[in-house]
Amino acid sequence: MKRNVFIVILILLIFFVISFLTNILGPIIPDIVESFDLSIGLAGFLPFAFFVAYGVMSIPAGLIIEKYGEKTVLLLAFMFAFGGALLFAVSPGFSIALLSLFLIGVGMAMLQVVINPLLRVAGGEEKFAFNSVLGQLFFGAASFLSPLLYSYLVLNVHSAQSGFLIETLNKLVPENLKWVSLYWVFAVISLLMVVIIAVVKFPKVDLKEDERIDVGRAFKELLANKSVLLFFFGIFAYVGTEQGIANWISKFLQTYHNVDPATTGASVISYFWGLLTVGCFLGLILLKLLDSRKVLIVFTVGAIAALLIALFGTKEMSLYAFPLTGFFASVMYSVIFSLALNSVPHHHGTFSGILCAGIAGGAVVPLIIGGLGELVGLKLAMLFLLVTLGYILSIGVWAKPLVNNDTVKNLKELFA
Repeated sequence: MKRNVFIVILILLIFFVISFLTNILGPIIPDIVESFDLSIGLAGFLPFAFFVAYGVMSIPAGLIIEKYGEKTVLLLAFMFAFGGALLFAVSPGFSIALLSLFLIGVGMAMLQVVINPLLRVAGGEEKFAFNSVLGQLFFGAASFLSPLLYSYLVLNVHSAQSGFLIETLNKLVPENLKWVSLYWVFAVISLLMVVIIAVVKFPKVDLKEDERIDVGRAFKELLANKSVLLFFFGIFAYVGTEQGIANWISKFLQTYHNVDPATTGASVISYFWGLLTVGCFLGLILLKLLDSRKVLIVFTVGAIAALLIALFGTKEMSLYAFPLTGFFASVMYSVIFSLALNSVPHHHGTFSGILCAGIAGGAVVPLIIGGLGELVGLKLAMLFLLVTLGYILSIGVWAKPLVNNDTVKNLKELFA
């Protein structure tokens, strides 16, 4: 099929928007806690409400795509996101926040399922690997920028600053809830995406066999395979670790080091996502030189060390070590996912759906940390991440893929 550059650019924009809406929870949790007088335990339900949607929607989304097509699913996804963002912007409150985050999460789960097959068709199979990496770059850029937007809005809404955006938000947002302005921005972005997608003609996507989801025989066969469940928990552990760190960084720094969550706290989270993105590209090079299991082990040990320094070091050490955990976490998702797919010979589409459902780990682990935080304090509660990181470390030991990652013998071959 002829490549469609415009559709590729649109998909990269969708990668950006997914990340922009997904990874803002960490910076705003301290504000939500203060605004609604929440305990740490209750605050843990915020990421739970968002990420549990992945467990609910990942497999159904694949089935909806096959029946109604990619464009319909994209429209539905952004309408869910628009509805969730607008609901919270208009009526901010804790219970509304839970419903809002779930609706946005449903939309983001649907987008995650649809964009990769669409990217393969629009950009061409021979360019798929390159375009996928480019998509991750856009994803990382949005993760880096969204905390900075949060800082900008919190510091400028209901201040002496003027301008169309700020003056409009001044009229819409209560003075004591300046951070809610983010959700007005999210609502506008989601609505714009609905309009853009509605007028664009999308190519027909014929799903390859390994992209299809079969909830019948293939699903039962996979669930009977112990390796499938072990790798499902690997994705569960990784996303739980990533979100368990990202969602509690700002609150930790505020609680133990008196760091302002609207400025320094948001910047640390921004650098966490920035280094995670940088690490992805270093990881791509290392995976061409070394066995992926060895890379996973080394990076996981680095993440454990950085986490312990962040939790028990000085303020300055924490400010540097938390972003470093993002750097060391950068290769985990792709390595676990590829080891998983290379460990079963058939039904890769259905297996991918099962693995994507493991993103629900981002719901459970932050909730557990919040609950433990009520009992023993946030610092000790975040040691629970050693459990998830320990599990990820074990994958590098017990994984026995049918096909190992392709490596080169020297740097000259790498750049040949």
